Amino acid sequence: MRGPLVLATSLAPLVLTTACKPPATEEMATGEEPRQITMPSTPLDSPDTTGAFWAQSPQQDRLMYGMPGERALFALTCVEGTEEDGKRIEYERLATADAEAKAVLSLIGNSHVTRIHIDAAERREGDWIWRGSVPADSPDLEVLTGAREVEATIPGAGTIVFNPSTAPGAFIAQCRGLAAPVLEGAIEAELLPTSVEDQPEAPE
Repeated sequence: MRGPLVLATSLAPLVLTTACKPPATEEMATGEEPRQITMPSTPLDSPDTTGAFWAQSPQQDRLMYGMPGERALFALTCVEGTEEDGKRIEYERLATADAEAKAVLSLIGNSHVTRIHIDAAERREGDWIWRGSVPADSPDLEVLTGAREVEATIPGAGTIVFNPSTAPGAFIAQCRGLAAPVLEGAIEAELLPTSVEDQPEAPE
């Protein structure tokens, strides 16, 4: 096993509390061809997130949530917006979505209830996931800035439970250009590839 590395973001280093395990990645779960959807898909089951945690992606300004060593379930990205709204937080449910579908992402936790739009986005031909964004200073993000458990639900895509963590709040604060809270502990993990192009070919 290679020596441990501390994951970091270009905004500012984020340190996360968890065991020394590889974080979730954005690789495809299998080498199968993307599904061509012609009718509404069967609703997805809610994933078991026991042991899941937030980890900084090697990709700039991106935070991922998932099980150690598995494909990430959810991601937050700090992106440039317009001159009017400045930085934005992009949120993604990394699960197959029906082409052109539209939905509402419900977030419940930290004494907040938030409902924000999330639509199907094609990141590669025939590969649709759920994606949306709001200005980084939007009050809709306050649901993620506490340290308690949060439930994220998309109709048809199940419910993800975000285990208690200060990482999303620190990430959002940094995107807003504010001083981030100090996080306890550090995540030390081997860096894993986070794009399909970086993955070894799946065995036949």
